[in-house]
Amino acid sequence: MRIAFLVLPNMLATSLTNAYELFFAAKQAAKMRRLKVANDVELLKVSINKNRVELPSGLSLRADHVIDDSLFDIIYVPALWRNPIPVVKSNSLVVDWLRRQYEHGAIINGTGTGVCFIAETGLLNNRPATTHWHHLEKFAASYPLVELKRQHFITSAGRLFCAASINAQTDLNLHHVHRTFGKDVSDHLAQHFSNEVRQPFDKLSFNQEDNSNHPDEIILQAQLWMQNNLAMHDLSMQNLATLLGMSQRNFNRRFRDATNLSPLKYLQSRRLDQARDLLQNTNLSINEIAYRVGYTDVSYFARLFRQFSSTTPKQYRTTVRAKLFSSNA
Repeated sequence: MRIAFLVLPNMLATSLTNAYELFFAAKQAAKMRRLKVANDVELLKVSINKNRVELPSGLSLRADHVIDDSLFDIIYVPALWRNPIPVVKSNSLVVDWLRRQYEHGAIINGTGTGVCFIAETGLLNNRPATTHWHHLEKFAASYPLVELKRQHFITSAGRLFCAASINAQTDLNLHHVHRTFGKDVSDHLAQHFSNEVRQPFDKLSFNQEDNSNHPDEIILQAQLWMQNNLAMHDLSMQNLATLLGMSQRNFNRRFRDATNLSPLKYLQSRRLDQARDLLQNTNLSINEIAYRVGYTDVSYFARLFRQFSSTTPKQYRTTVRAKLFSSNA
């Protein structure tokens, strides 16, 4: 697997180094675990030429690979300082290269105003995207065919990903690390790269294939009903199916077709989202939290929490509270 990190004029260096160093750390973690994939991932800084690029911040970067016919599996487009449009318009070679890479199967990620490079290719037409909040109006005016999602920090449409900020990019990076190196490595990095402020990719993002972005109104009604009744201890999928006028078999089939999840898995994920919020923001005991999200057996709740979050409820609370209180000190 080859991952390209574009070096561009007027770029925000952090939007490249954040992604590069996280993937570098992922490779090291994979090597420690003796995972074969560690040796199969190549990280390359790519630009139009190998001249040193002087950035507005006073930093400078030099690429180690030039734009040519080489193909990449994942590409990162960095954010740009101030108005991105002049930089985008004066780098048509980069725009053409991105379009060609996508046509050959690459995953393309844009951060902040760097999303303009992806929009310029036309690949985002009639697809969701987001960008830095300060440039939302200019972006909408420049690319009216793009479905701008102003309230989302991350969007995904097939192999096109947009992150509105560096923080959002970190969550997106961890998503790609998970896909590339596996859950164990991504969980390890999440704990070492500020696990206390990270949130699941699927919670933050607008996904064209998201499990709430489907046309089945009955299943949407079921999802809403579950979310409004998380504390119901005897919540039965059979009873819910009956309430909706369906057999349980038909309900399970339609729910999975619409969301790619079973009704039970969906309910568990929503309950554990609520549990994480209560652990971070309240002083309720773990027993009380388990009860409030629908579990009378706290041992079962703890096992389920660890399965979904790779940590215990107590450890999760300790981690998020440590960051919360140190930030407010």
